[in-house]
Amino acid sequence: MKTNLSVNINKIATLRNARGENRPSVTQAAEDCQRFGADGITVHPRPDERHIRRSDVMQLRPVVRKEFNIEGHPTAEFMDLVMRARPEQVTLVPDAPDALTSNAGWDVPAHFDELSAIAEKLTSMGIRCSIFVDPDPEMVRAAARAGADRVELYTKPYADMYASDPEAAVAPYVEAASAAHSAGVGVNAGHDLNLENLAYFAEHMPYLDEVSIGHALICDALYLGLEETIKRYRAALSQS
Repeated sequence: MKTNLSVNINKIATLRNARGENRPSVTQAAEDCQRFGADGITVHPRPDERHIRRSDVMQLRPVVRKEFNIEGHPTAEFMDLVMRARPEQVTLVPDAPDALTSNAGWDVPAHFDELSAIAEKLTSMGIRCSIFVDPDPEMVRAAARAGADRVELYTKPYADMYASDPEAAVAPYVEAASAAHSAGVGVNAGHDLNLENLAYFAEHMPYLDEVSIGHALICDALYLGLEETIKRYRAALSQS
């Protein structure tokens, strides 16, 4: 099974916003990422618009010819945006408005009614719903019951443990992916995956549909160039 690579271009927008003009262009970056082999584009618009702006989302919609994945906390404003943009996938994350980055998955049972209602709304519009969870089979099964089409497994704990004990690091993710498959939902993964740890993760993970990678990939592109970087990430995923 091929594992897709979705490139998160938030950091392109961070760099652009530092000067307040349109260099680098997020739409051009999205075009180039797809041309260089990315299977999709991910953005995570936050309320303060410190990187991707809501206007960017609408400008990106006609540019993203492959999969468009919009991540975010499902506030009323966020849901209005995704209903207008109609991406292929929405990933629901439990970030607080001032969160620097995603740092935990949903406690799905505690938010079950809210997530169920949102999942139903998204799927009724033909939008794939992914729920961001820790690698916990119980959370995975709860997300499936809530109506998610996929879960995205939060991979920072894997990245943190990888150097010291890769086998132990990946084990909870293998268990969570198996639980997802048994529950009939797909498996995405993301956070702190990079060229050092991605190949091992992909090789050992069953049922891995997609990874979303931004910060590390853009950092690598500063030295390797965007085309070569995407090529290397695609090669790492070929281990799956």
